[in-house]
Amino acid sequence: MTDAATTKPFHRLLLTGAAGGLGKVLRERIKPWAEIVRLSDLGGLGDAAEGEEIMCCDLADNAAMLALLEGVDAVLHFGGISVEDRFEPIMQANILGLYNLYEAVHKAGVKRVVYASSNHATGFYKNTEVIDADMPLRPDGFYGLSKCFGEALSRYYYDRFGIETVCIRIGSSFPEPKSARMMTTYLSYDDLVELLRCSLFTPRVGHTIVFGTSSNDTTWYDNRKAGHLGFKPKDSSRPFKHLFPDTAERPGDDPATIYQGGPFVTAGPMY
Repeated sequence: MTDAATTKPFHRLLLTGAAGGLGKVLRERIKPWAEIVRLSDLGGLGDAAEGEEIMCCDLADNAAMLALLEGVDAVLHFGGISVEDRFEPIMQANILGLYNLYEAVHKAGVKRVVYASSNHATGFYKNTEVIDADMPLRPDGFYGLSKCFGEALSRYYYDRFGIETVCIRIGSSFPEPKSARMMTTYLSYDDLVELLRCSLFTPRVGHTIVFGTSSNDTTWYDNRKAGHLGFKPKDSSRPFKHLFPDTAERPGDDPATIYQGGPFVTAGPMY
């Protein structure tokens, strides 16, 4: 029997997309929350360390997803395609794959999912606007469209079956901003982990949409409707301001500078 003083909040947490950019960051950082972290991706996960389980799995494989969710207490869903692409691969991984995940979640009796949505679900708002979680979705490509589907699907599973989900519209989570646009969308790794912690441990979240950015000097997002999560970012893109000194503005009709989705608004459609 595990000593009460060392018992972790969850017995088994599932992290999908564990071989991806953010999955690699989270693999170690979420271990304090669970006795076992089950890691899933198509491959590239290496050997399981202490406290880990590895189950390579295709999100589009319904039977494999049912097995993946057995014995899981909560899910951090970072799996799927994370860039703009042709519709068919996005449909398989991000649409069919997410349906398979939620069906497996429902059948396994899992009650909490944290879903990695994206700022690209609202990328066709202008960068002069500030938006909140109740404003209409405006995807900037097939990838953003798949995240809109994910938010709607998770809402259905909450209304129908009571499965709680926090949809995190992740901005740009890297060690440092890679462009002037990312000075607004930047989300530090530490703030991402804190947002995941709030999403997992807030007693009741219902169906919550939260914008995932650090405390940057400029913002396009109003997070007051996710205030119950208690998320308070500690980092900012401010220390990286020197990377993007003021330069001549691009033409005023350049969609990548007009819309919040940046280059995604002209990346597709792709056939």
